[in-house]
Amino acid sequence: MNIKDIIEQKLSEVILNVYQLKDIKLEVQENKTEFEGDFTIVTFPLVKQLKKNPESIGVELGEALTEQTELFESFNVVKGFLNVKVKNQLFIDNFRSVSDNFSTIEKKNATVMVEYSSPNTNKPLHLGHIRNNLLGFSVAQILKEAGYDVIKTQIINDRGIHICKSMLAWEKFGNGETPETTNTKGDKFVGNYYVEFDKNYKKEIADLVAQGVGEEQAKKDAPMIKEAQQMLVDWENGDDKVRALWAEMNSWVYKGFNETYKRLGVDFDQVQYESNTYILGKDLIQAGLDKGVLYQKEDGSVWCDLTDEGLDQKLLLRSDGTSVYMTQDLGTAVERFKQGNIQKLIYTVGNEQDYHFQVLFKILKKLGYEWADQLFHLSYGMVELPEGKMKSREGTVVDADDLMQEMYATAKSKAQELGKLETLSEEDKEASYETVGLGALKYFMLKVDPKKKMLFNPAESIDFNGNTGPFIQYTYARIQSLLAKAGYAQQETADIVLNQFEKELIMQLANFKTVVAKSAETLSPALVANYIYDLVKSYNSFYQNNPILNQDDENVKQFRLNLSDVTAKTIKKSLELLGIGTVNRM
Repeated sequence: MNIKDIIEQKLSEVILNVYQLKDIKLEVQENKTEFEGDFTIVTFPLVKQLKKNPESIGVELGEALTEQTELFESFNVVKGFLNVKVKNQLFIDNFRSVSDNFSTIEKKNATVMVEYSSPNTNKPLHLGHIRNNLLGFSVAQILKEAGYDVIKTQIINDRGIHICKSMLAWEKFGNGETPETTNTKGDKFVGNYYVEFDKNYKKEIADLVAQGVGEEQAKKDAPMIKEAQQMLVDWENGDDKVRALWAEMNSWVYKGFNETYKRLGVDFDQVQYESNTYILGKDLIQAGLDKGVLYQKEDGSVWCDLTDEGLDQKLLLRSDGTSVYMTQDLGTAVERFKQGNIQKLIYTVGNEQDYHFQVLFKILKKLGYEWADQLFHLSYGMVELPEGKMKSREGTVVDADDLMQEMYATAKSKAQELGKLETLSEEDKEASYETVGLGALKYFMLKVDPKKKMLFNPAESIDFNGNTGPFIQYTYARIQSLLAKAGYAQQETADIVLNQFEKELIMQLANFKTVVAKSAETLSPALVANYIYDLVKSYNSFYQNNPILNQDDENVKQFRLNLSDVTAKTIKKSLELLGIGTVNRM
C-alpha cells in the first residue's frame, strides 16, 4: 500500500471518530513544493454536511490526525486546504515494503483470454499490426502482473476472398516461383501477389468502363474478381487443387509472420485458424434459423435483424452459401468458451471495427450465450506516419520488418555517435542497438492512450531526452553503472532522515502496484509507460541533488544505493510489462 492510500484510510477513520460520518473520502494530493507539508487534504466536501467553514474543518482534522494517528508530525491550513507533514518513519517503512514489490502477486482466480495480431494471410505485417501486437501483448503482461491467469491468442484469417486474390495472381503471373527461389520473406512474397491482383483488377475495371460499363457494375463483372470468388467457392467445397495451393501459400506466410513476431518480442499461448472455425459459425447460423433469431432471404442469404437494438440488418451467410467475417467470429467465440474456462475475452482490434464488435456481441446474446457480456473490444486508434496513411492494396503499406530495421539502424547510428559502446564485443553492441531501437518503437507506441489515433515519428521516438524509451533505458543503464562502481551489495541500513528528493522517489516506487492495478482495470499500458517516465524523472532529480558515491556517511550512502537498486528493478519490471528490454550500457 502506498503512503497516499495509508493516509486516505486513516483519514476515513478519523472522520468517523470526529464527525460520525461514514463513507466519506476526501481527496489527498501530493503537495506542491511551495507549500509546507508532504500532502494536501481537500476539506471542502465536508463544508455542507458540517455547516462549518473549510478553515475550521482543516484545523479540527489536522489536530485529530496528529493526535489519533502516528503518521503525522505537523499540519497547517491554507485557505481551507489541510497540508500535513508525514513522519519520516512512514517513508522509511514504506520503502522497505516496496523493496518486496515483485515477489508476491495476489491471484485473482480468473482467466482472461487476450486476442491480438490476428492477421490476414495475404500480406506481411505492417505498422498497424505493430501497435496491435504491442498493445495486446502488453495488456496480457499487465493482467498477469495484476494476478490474472492469461491466455494469449490469435485467430489467423487464413481463408476468404483476400487469400484467394493472392492465390489467383500467383497462378496467373507467378511462373512457379517461390520465396526460396526469389530469396523473399514468405509473407512479403504472398503480399506482392495481392498487390499484383489489385493492379490487374483495376486495369480490367478501367477496360470495362471504357467499353461503357458503369464503374460499380465493372467492379462486379471484372474477370479477376469473378475468378477469385469462384476460387473461394471451390475452396469451401474442398477442391483438392485449390486447397493444396492455399496450404502451400499460407505456409510461406506463417514462416514470415513468425520471424516478425520473434523480432518484435511477442508470442502466443495458442493459435486458431478461421479455416477451422468458420464451419462452426455455419452451424450456429442454422441453429439461429431454427430458433427464429435469424431469417433467410429469397436468394438464400441469411441475416440478423438488429434494428430493434439501434443497429442494422447484418449479413451472416452469402446467397452462394459462403461465410462472411461475422460468421467466422461467431464460431470462434463459441469454440473458445467451450474449450477453456475463461471469464473474459478481450479482442484487440482497431476502432474501424467498433461496429463489427457491437454487432457480434449482440448476435451472440440473441443466440442465447450469456457469456457474451464478458466479451470486450479493446478498441484503439489507427497509426499514421508523417507521410500519411497506409493502403496495402496499393503496395504503399509501412512494412513492420522495414520499420524495425530502421529503428535498429537509427539506434546504431546514435550509439556510434556517442561512442560509449566501443569496449563491448560486436555481439553485445548488436544486442544493444536492437534493444534500444525496438524499445524506442514500443515505448512510443504504448505511451499513447489506446483510444487515441497516433502519429508515429521514428526520429522523435529515439531521442535520448524526454518521454522516450531510450531516455528511460539510459537512466536504467546509469543506475547499473553507479551500482557497479560502488561494488553494490544489498544491506539493511539504520534509519536516516530523508530529504524531499528521497521522499518523492519513495512515493513513486510505492505507486507501482497501484498503477499496475489501474492499468489492468482500464486495459491501458499508457498508464505504466507514463508511470515509468515519472519514476525516472524523480530518480534523476534525486541523483542530481544527492551525493551517493561521494557520501561520507556510509549508512546514508548504503541507503541511497538501496534506493537506486530498487528504482532500477522497478524500471526493469515496468519496461517488461511493455515488452521492452534494458541494457547496462548506452
